[in-house]
Amino acid sequence: MTSSPSPGVDSSGLRPLPSGPSGSPGPFGRLGVWSATHARTVFLLWVVVVAVLGAFAPKVETALSGAGWQASGSQSVAVRQIAQQHFGGNASSAVQVVVHADRPVSDPAVRQVIDQAEGIVRADSRIAAVVPPRPGATISPDGHTAVVLAGAKADPNGMVRAADDLKGPLAALSGHGVTVTATGASVLWSDFNTANHNAMMHSEILSWPVTLVILVLAFGSLVAAGLPLLLTMAGLGASAGSLVLLTHLTPVSIWAMNFAMMFALALGIDYALFMVMRFRGARVGRSRGTVEAVAETMDTAGKAVALSGATVLVSLSAVMLVPSPAFRSMAGGIMLAVAFVLAATLTLLPAVLAKLGHRVDAVALPWVKAGEHRSRRFAAWGERLWRRPVAYGAASLVVLLALAAPVIGLRTAMPSIDVLPHDASARTGYTAVQQAFGPGAPGALQIAVPSASAGRAAATAEHTPGIAAVMPPQAATDHSGWSMIQAVPKVDPSDPALSRTVDSLRADLPHGSLVGGASVENLDLQHLLTGKTPLVIAVVLGLGFLLLLVALQAPLIAALGAAASLLSTGAAFGVARLIFQDGHGAGLLGFTSQGFLDGWAPVFFFAMIFAIAMDYTVFLLASAKEHYERSKDVKDAMVGAMAHSGRVIFAAAAVMVAVFFTFALSGPLPPKEMGIVLGVAVLLDAVLVRLVLLPVLLRLTGHAAWWSPSWLRRVLPSVRFSHG
Repeated sequence: MTSSPSPGVDSSGLRPLPSGPSGSPGPFGRLGVWSATHARTVFLLWVVVVAVLGAFAPKVETALSGAGWQASGSQSVAVRQIAQQHFGGNASSAVQVVVHADRPVSDPAVRQVIDQAEGIVRADSRIAAVVPPRPGATISPDGHTAVVLAGAKADPNGMVRAADDLKGPLAALSGHGVTVTATGASVLWSDFNTANHNAMMHSEILSWPVTLVILVLAFGSLVAAGLPLLLTMAGLGASAGSLVLLTHLTPVSIWAMNFAMMFALALGIDYALFMVMRFRGARVGRSRGTVEAVAETMDTAGKAVALSGATVLVSLSAVMLVPSPAFRSMAGGIMLAVAFVLAATLTLLPAVLAKLGHRVDAVALPWVKAGEHRSRRFAAWGERLWRRPVAYGAASLVVLLALAAPVIGLRTAMPSIDVLPHDASARTGYTAVQQAFGPGAPGALQIAVPSASAGRAAATAEHTPGIAAVMPPQAATDHSGWSMIQAVPKVDPSDPALSRTVDSLRADLPHGSLVGGASVENLDLQHLLTGKTPLVIAVVLGLGFLLLLVALQAPLIAALGAAASLLSTGAAFGVARLIFQDGHGAGLLGFTSQGFLDGWAPVFFFAMIFAIAMDYTVFLLASAKEHYERSKDVKDAMVGAMAHSGRVIFAAAAVMVAVFFTFALSGPLPPKEMGIVLGVAVLLDAVLVRLVLLPVLLRLTGHAAWWSPSWLRRVLPSVRFSHG
């Protein structure tokens, strides 16, 4: 026998929303109500999405690419394509097999090893022509080192995979006084990706215990602490599978998955914290049902989360302005993860909260008050800032400006061979080539020139300062009309003087000549990044301001909120200059300074930092606007925002700082740079900008912070963060 539902309770056991305008939810509230009352449908949909896309996830390691660090459309990329099509694959992506012996390479035993090395590379379908060692070109003057050139038949990503497969069997030929190593750009990227991927995975494993402890402390209960992991797993499973499917349309960098994993965890924690805290606050001390609490949570915190997610997506989309496959695919990977985590937060999380109800506080810590939403400590901090805004604001500003000052002398360049472990194949072969052929030999330049001008081009190259040797022009065998000239510079490929040599060649060579080579590809990419950085920063700031303007309907605080991110970003790069360029603390962190910061850091890290910083900005200002809409009291807006969002910002930042700083313990240099720059940026942004400077600006600007001209209000859509 079944009983009918009690009055006022729906068949699911959840209390329905009251009728009437005051209880009518907005669009996000209605989405929350639908998710809460159709929880089984939501669960089933997510199980299907994660299962279907997650089925492709195990292939992510092998499907994603290892190259793509290039300036698309540059001269150097054009030279690589010409060399691959018309010169037997002797392009920058070719594999170089370095054989070094304690006796002349003409010795029969050494000759046998060289023949075996040639056989190994010839057997690989991704290798085009194989060029044996030649006296005067690829056999060293002392006769103890020989280089076998294995041409590139596959694209750069395929050649990195070829390097993955070839360097082990080639190294196995070493012994009895003979050393065999693979080197070249493809092997370098193979070693670089492997070292960094392993380091990032190791750092993530180290960060998990710290993350879990902070989550339990932040949420106050084991059940609630598990919710960010639910969002992270759903977002990661779906995005990993999507990245694999995306590789059928375009190559995707392996780094896209690493960054996607990091952002999925970070935003999963941020969004779950904000939503769960608000859900608790909607329930505590009020006679309302679970569905109504979900509706209020979605109309307030859910709306802020949606805006935050849109801001993150917009910030990262600006990276697409950089015409480099690696950058675009990394940004795309993060955006996929963000989109899935955001979708899960706005649909799956409300359904889970509705099912849990009061059980969201199960297995709570003894000192935690169930349902606590307003933090007394952060309310007291807000009151203190209200009483002495100038003192606290000035102190915060002085610290940020002092840390940002060193950024004026910041230098950037593409990573040198020193970022690889000492025992990496590419670095070992690189060193052997330098010792045998000279410092510039690993960075030999390739000059593609119309055959009619080949003689003049060779003569020009020979008389160019900075060039140590020039090989005779080689005409293409397919009668394409191209000739190729190999020019060996006098300096190491990472030496800044190489850039001046390349500029001189491009200015003086006959019309139609193109200068390329692996080292020049790095220079072209660095030039591209330097040129695009101001544009990316301007677009990110502009779009961030527009999103805040739409959400807050207040131009002054929207502009201040967006501009404040520049302070923490500048301070983070100022600290990065002191550590990575000047070498302060290098011994403690276990690295050798290159004398510069890696060239990809300013563009990519700025977009990432701004995305995370705007996350906190949205949480704080959305809460402030909600209070201001209800009371029209600027003090209530500032102090209330600190009380309701301060703990969320502090806890979320603590998790991200812990995660980022574990990367500083990694072996390779690039993860260290990422960990320090992002960790310092998040720490400074949360502690000094969002929890001090921005509240102080709300205090000092008063009602003007929320003022909006009538014409602007008519243009903008009406967005409110208060509920009911």
